[in-house]
Amino acid sequence: MLKTIIDTTIKENLIKATSKDRNIFSLPRLKKVVINYRVAEARESQEALTAATEELIAIVGQKPKLCKAKKAVSAFKLRQNDPLALKVTLRGARMYDFVEKLFNLVLPRLRDFKGLPDTAFDSEGNYNLTIKDQTFFPEINLDKINKIRSVQVTLNINASSKEEAKMLLSALGFPFEKK
Repeated sequence: MLKTIIDTTIKENLIKATSKDRNIFSLPRLKKVVINYRVAEARESQEALTAATEELIAIVGQKPKLCKAKKAVSAFKLRQNDPLALKVTLRGARMYDFVEKLFNLVLPRLRDFKGLPDTAFDSEGNYNLTIKDQTFFPEINLDKINKIRSVQVTLNINASSKEEAKMLLSALGFPFEKK
């Protein structure tokens, strides 16, 4: 549904907002969404890793990739190839479904939510946000939760500047802070 809205109205509005003689393919667009789910206790218990994998599958609808430690760091009691986190990259229809769910269901459920800051863009125009509690997602069964984990979401935007990326997210309905 979000894809059809983008194709019908948002592209036309972006062309009008940027310049009249702009090519459609040079407009800012959402390339991919990367979700990171850190599981610190995965090196001690396989059950925690399995539970976190099931939670992430329920949230995004895709099997996550296990990220392991590249080097051993004795200060963090970390050995090489210890499991650290789960990562999912969404593209296409799953990406648009997740973004629509994130904007319309998850972010309004946050406590004392007044919008997200517009300073979380990196130099390429990608937006990073962290949701401190995975229970804000409606697919999570609260009876099966054994630990609260944060979900890191990166919206990878193909834009030439931060302003164009912000313009695209505003057109999609992203809730920025009011100043």
